[in-house]
Amino acid sequence: MKLIAYKNYLLVPLFLGMGACSNYLDVNVTPNNPTSVTPAVLLPGAQAGSAFANANEINRFSSVVIQQLSGAGNNPANYDVYQTNGADLNNQWTGELYDGALVNYQKLVELGDATGSKAYTGIAKILKAYTFSVATDLWGDIPYSQALQGEAFLSPRLDKQEDIYKGNTAQGIQSLFDLVREGIKDLDAASATKPGADDLIYGGDLAKWKRAGNTLLLKFAMTISRKEPALATSVINEVLTGNNYINANSGDMNFAFGASVGSQDPRYTYTNISTFKDDLILSTRYLNLLKGFNDPRLPIFFTKPAADYVSIDNGFRGTLPQPITSWSRYNKYVVGNAGEGPVRLATNFQRAFILAEAALRLGTPGDPQALYTEGIRASMTLAGLTADQINAYLTANPTVATLTGTNEQKIAQIITQKYIAFTGNGLESFNDYRRTGYPVLQPSQNAAGIDGTRPVRAVYINAELQRNTNFPNPAPQSNVRVWWDVD
Repeated sequence: MKLIAYKNYLLVPLFLGMGACSNYLDVNVTPNNPTSVTPAVLLPGAQAGSAFANANEINRFSSVVIQQLSGAGNNPANYDVYQTNGADLNNQWTGELYDGALVNYQKLVELGDATGSKAYTGIAKILKAYTFSVATDLWGDIPYSQALQGEAFLSPRLDKQEDIYKGNTAQGIQSLFDLVREGIKDLDAASATKPGADDLIYGGDLAKWKRAGNTLLLKFAMTISRKEPALATSVINEVLTGNNYINANSGDMNFAFGASVGSQDPRYTYTNISTFKDDLILSTRYLNLLKGFNDPRLPIFFTKPAADYVSIDNGFRGTLPQPITSWSRYNKYVVGNAGEGPVRLATNFQRAFILAEAALRLGTPGDPQALYTEGIRASMTLAGLTADQINAYLTANPTVATLTGTNEQKIAQIITQKYIAFTGNGLESFNDYRRTGYPVLQPSQNAAGIDGTRPVRAVYINAELQRNTNFPNPAPQSNVRVWWDVD
């Protein structure tokens, strides 16, 4: 990665481009590269960078691998048969993450501290932790503590994922948990300037940012819960004691794009406007899952231009359904009316499902059934269903509504409903699938890749392997689990 010195940071635009470098040119460079800028100018572009990274090629890769979508062409078709390489996510690593959102958060921290604008510092630290979690969850060991330092570390070391999550004082590595805690603390400090409309997520509502930060602590804790149950339990209990986390859909950490060409959600642009709009189609397996549950969110999540939904099986290599205009694709719930999204980064339903799983797996406080039901209700409400419609569905579908069996079977139910709720955010479901094995997914047709096995990580990008000698040689392939993945 190009670790740009602070005086040459990139101001990430609200729209960064489209796909992986092998099939679409990302637009990750702005013609405006000022030497001095205010926090209010930096914040919206940085937020857009994190949202864009989540929803762009990372979402295509993960949503196909976890079989919500099927690949009908180009990169998605390769992902569908487990073929990945070091070019797939090159633009995501560089332009969207490291040279995009992350370097801007680093600059925001510096500017916030220098100008006494601690509100910006706090938001930047919370989102910096979230964005680093995206990178480490995908790639495992990554440049972290020495990243974003400009000329001081032009070839930064890779910190172990374990140290990124847990911290390592001897190595000078701050944990993601402590980075978020620092951010929350900064929000309580006096601030010379505070965000308003420039905060495209919460409009400057610092109380909501505190709730979001604590919800990220829950997310990080659950991510490592199979590997570090004691630490995960401690963090979850800490957050529950503080009782200040996202507990309503109105508190969701969402990013909405614009609705004009060039500033849209990449999920919309890719499947509705771009040259590659016919690369993705609804997975038959996911369609069957939702139909089997009689799930009322199916027509809300996906379009039905024809008499019935049109999908293909994962790994399918026959003649594609015709006409292409009949294909089922993301509906407005995911991409918005005209590409505004939103990208859902941390949500109320996610928090409820996390706490339901934690109560069963770790013994943390809370009624698993009540929390599970809360998660389903929150998701269905977000999708536009009324309370009466949700009640009717739960009454008519007791095998979905009620947790039954062993704790492990109940966890499988929870993760499956979380998987459905996160339609449109494949990364979160990819993380859950790897650490729990749920929902149970059968291999794709024509599976290839490494030993025909489903990828459990992204492979390092070629540019970094060639440039930075700190990267391992040989590099881990797509079948090598990351540290927290013990399933």
